[in-house]
Amino acid sequence: MAAKGLVEISVETCKGCGLCVHYCPMKCLAINEADTNSYGLHYAQSVEPDKCIGCANCAVMCPDGAITVYKQSN
Repeated sequence: MAAKGLVEISVETCKGCGLCVHYCPMKCLAINEADTNSYGLHYAQSVEPDKCIGCANCAVMCPDGAITVYKQSN
């Protein structure tokens, strides 16, 4: 059975560069256009968490280390 992932994004660390969104093969991340962190920056968020396969492309591409991916077997 396919693995499932869980993406955890540090809102205060994320600067909203969008690299994680671009490199997510399942398109389960997006930039939150409605809210900002304490620095006034829009941040990434998981919009389709059930689609995450735990590949960790987002975490690898994040220049600020704001993303942690947990992988679990179903």
